[in-house]
Amino acid sequence: MAEKESTTKKAQQPTPGHDNPLNKIVCKLKNESQKLTDKLYELFDKPIIRYSVIALIMAIAIYLPQVGNMHIQGVLTNAFLFIVICLGLNIIVGFAGLLTLGYAAFFAIGAYTTGILIINFDMNFWLTLPFSALAAIIAGLVIGVPTLRLRSDYLAIVTLGFGEIVRLTARNLEITGGAVGLVGIDRPVLFGITLNQVTHFYYLFFALAVIAIIISYRLYNSRLGRSWQYIREDEDAAAAMGINVVAARLYAFIIGSVFGAIAGSFMAVRMTAVAPESFVFMQSVMFLMAVIIGGMGKIPGVVLGALIVTILPELFRGLAEYRMLIFAVFLLFIMLYRPQGIWPDRRS
Repeated sequence: MAEKESTTKKAQQPTPGHDNPLNKIVCKLKNESQKLTDKLYELFDKPIIRYSVIALIMAIAIYLPQVGNMHIQGVLTNAFLFIVICLGLNIIVGFAGLLTLGYAAFFAIGAYTTGILIINFDMNFWLTLPFSALAAIIAGLVIGVPTLRLRSDYLAIVTLGFGEIVRLTARNLEITGGAVGLVGIDRPVLFGITLNQVTHFYYLFFALAVIAIIISYRLYNSRLGRSWQYIREDEDAAAAMGINVVAARLYAFIIGSVFGAIAGSFMAVRMTAVAPESFVFMQSVMFLMAVIIGGMGKIPGVVLGALIVTILPELFRGLAEYRMLIFAVFLLFIMLYRPQGIWPDRRS
């Protein structure tokens, strides 16, 4: 009887750190953030509010070049391109649940394909886009067919290696310009206008980002998109339901790679140069970080994550060497208190 009372008293004792004020603050912050997220979901479930916010954002983005300087336009142009890249990566990581660490490889494939075709074959930029997409599809098949049967860490390691192979290959081939890269890529011409101003690329990349968002939503709500979600949640159950897991994963890998390649093509003509050092491993990490911070699988969250990763460091540029430290502290705060991302996908 005494032993039973002793056991009961031990069970009633609080666990170490349970009354720690810091733990209480952390729990309170997490609860408040969850409540705020639920309210936002309820708010945006109303069509009139959702479409009003979208219309307002579109109007601001279209009008901004009239009042913003060249620096602001340049930063936002980079942000729009980053959105396209992150949406492509979100198809692989967020929709299908495949961890990849070498996404910059597809970005490089698109950029080099366009650069080589324009410089060596004097091809029109717009005609190079199908070739960039085709090159990305071939690369996706080469890396995807033998490796997509792997899971989690093994797949991440393979894609990491693939990213480095592409970069080192581009660095050592003559047709890619070696370590110097490709220089002197012609600007594109649209409706008789040569796109050579910051404002031109601002509107071009904004339109590209809008198209990428629309395609992402169409994929998310399609039968294939639902298959990706089932595979992400439970691969074995999805296979038992009759879903071809390997084929669905391969589709995600290929479609996501095409997004990256097309973004690389547009980047090449904007910069008029392509260098292998633009596609290092840290670039892939930045893409993945934007997807995770925004919320994997949630398209508005990925857009928000891409904007944060590109714009936030610029806001602290005046602080010189401390700006990246502030950015890192912000990211750490997000990972601690919103590990699922700022705007995660709502799951039942």
